[in-house]
Amino acid sequence: MSSLEKNTKLIKQVALDLGFQFCGISKADFLEEEAPRLDQWLRENKHGEMAYMENYLDMRLDPRVLVSGSKSVVSLMMNYFPEKKQRSDSYHISKYAYGIDYHFIIKDKLFQFLEILRTEIGEIDGRVFVDSAPVMDKAWAKKSGLGWQGKNGLIINPKNGSFYFLAELIIDLELIPDGPIKDYCGTCTKCIEACPTDALNTPYVVDASKCISYLTIELKDAVLPSEFKNQMDDWAFGCDICQDVCPWNRFSNPHNEPLFNPHPKLLDLSKGDWEELTEELYRELFKKSPIKRTKFNGLTRNIDFLKEDDILRSPR
Repeated sequence: MSSLEKNTKLIKQVALDLGFQFCGISKADFLEEEAPRLDQWLRENKHGEMAYMENYLDMRLDPRVLVSGSKSVVSLMMNYFPEKKQRSDSYHISKYAYGIDYHFIIKDKLFQFLEILRTEIGEIDGRVFVDSAPVMDKAWAKKSGLGWQGKNGLIINPKNGSFYFLAELIIDLELIPDGPIKDYCGTCTKCIEACPTDALNTPYVVDASKCISYLTIELKDAVLPSEFKNQMDDWAFGCDICQDVCPWNRFSNPHNEPLFNPHPKLLDLSKGDWEELTEELYRELFKKSPIKRTKFNGLTRNIDFLKEDDILRSPR
């Protein structure tokens, strides 16, 4: 076995040992196909007020600019599909936000990953990434064969669906690359039809400015736009609609990472409980949670908006 084969095999085994379900490898190179798509998406203002998406385009499209001397992108997937879900008469939060913030958990694993490789192979230069730098996670996951990019814009793995976090190691080690897999969305349009805000009107392109996840997390306005009245479908933080309706997610299995489990009180909250949420309970429920991103005022803003929807829908 050549050193190239040996190192590639080692990386995939270490990924499994650290709790990642899937690992794929790509050559660190310019994302030629993605460049014009990203340019058009930005020109059409589909990123809304996420101005940071316009920054560092050279790094975003070429990992060799981001990590000098890089030769390989190691893409990883970690399952977050929960065993138990919120009660039905509740305001919803995305399943990825049930437990501790994935950035902390996965980044720790990636640093372990890099140290193991340095111990087993020798000096390796590189960086670790978990959705916190100008890296096109989905493009690299698709390129490395972890799944195809569905009509909802998410990476869908044919074995276990799309409820996965994505992460990368960009390193200066040459490895055997994997190739992309076939797109199995076919003629299915369930995600497009189910999206209440029409954020998926163009298949494979997400209009983030209309996406409920963007509205409830990224948008910092004091009040949510009135045009989305009665369209939020009770989502207070993030949105899973396009994943919940995807036929491929019938293959989803519960994760085995205890830190992704929710606070014991979280799943039992009713709408009334959410509406009476105090800052003290917020701090208790969401310590080290992704929900801290929207802060207490942002979360209550979202809940107030949804509460008004409920009042308008109530029979007089």
